[in-house]
Amino acid sequence: MASQDDEELAALVHSLERYLEAKGFLAAVQPSRIEIKVASYATYLGQVRGLAPSTILQHEATAAEFLAHLAYERQPTRLSALTARDLEGFVRVIGTRIFRVSLQHVVAHLRGFLRFLASAGETQPDLDSQIDTPRLYRGEQLPRALPWETVRTFLASIDRTKLLGLRDYAIFLLITTYGLRSCEIVALTLDDIQWRTERIRIPQRKTGGSLWVPLTDEVGVALLEYLRRGRPALTCREVFLRCRAPAGVLKPTAVTEAFQAWSRRSGLGIPFQGAHCLRHSYAMHLLRQGASLKVIGDLLGHRSPESTCVYLRLAVEDLREVALSIPHEAAPRGTQEVAS
Repeated sequence: MASQDDEELAALVHSLERYLEAKGFLAAVQPSRIEIKVASYATYLGQVRGLAPSTILQHEATAAEFLAHLAYERQPTRLSALTARDLEGFVRVIGTRIFRVSLQHVVAHLRGFLRFLASAGETQPDLDSQIDTPRLYRGEQLPRALPWETVRTFLASIDRTKLLGLRDYAIFLLITTYGLRSCEIVALTLDDIQWRTERIRIPQRKTGGSLWVPLTDEVGVALLEYLRRGRPALTCREVFLRCRAPAGVLKPTAVTEAFQAWSRRSGLGIPFQGAHCLRHSYAMHLLRQGASLKVIGDLLGHRSPESTCVYLRLAVEDLREVALSIPHEAAPRGTQEVAS
């Protein structure tokens, strides 16, 4: 369809479809076997395991992809004959397009789904223990940080003559000023901004608390520009809303998509795909400015100091200053002979 090549047209088609379904003009579509099975699993995850809706969505995606891989729609008895080789085949296919960190999550989701199926007698028991998880070593990956000059150039490249640019500039400025997560950006409400006292309240979901930060002049101007000229006139209290139909609040994935779009347009060759690199860049900028790890951890909403210490591995110049010279008596024999 043409709508698949046009984001705005695709959104319009989906909205029209939902409207026609609500009015009863479209015949009800019978759910597929995969949809029924995944919905049953989602109910179990919510009512029995008590998982958060966002986590349930991730489990649902893995379960649906696994059932599609097995051709469950055409062969519903496929589950009863499931073997470890079938599981390995699915993991191998998924592993060709995602990194090991993400694959580890997929394996965890698959194990949970297999336990659910086994409890219902649809598969053999203990299949979940026959999947190898990818090896991940502690500290093997460095934080994805950009040079601060690149961050400022990226912000300056955003076209603020457009409504979309006004919104996205304010979003990325908030990340680079306060180190916010995407989920914190989309959850920010108009009530969190206190203009008279010049501060912003940041609800931090991981710690369960709130952080009050000063409203800087630069951030205040960017927010006012967006609220006056770029924000749709809706009753939603969330600060950042969709610029395309259907109107409504943003999802965290929208921040990632916006970062990728402006990153391509900037021509900076940014190697990272997610806006989280701006958060890492902010942390490194604070560290190089002399901020303590405690201050950085509090601003980023870390629950453990260990989460903040990973940035020390990127402070190469500081590490060089604390490195000890090799004692003369401990130097290799060849080095001593050259010195003499």
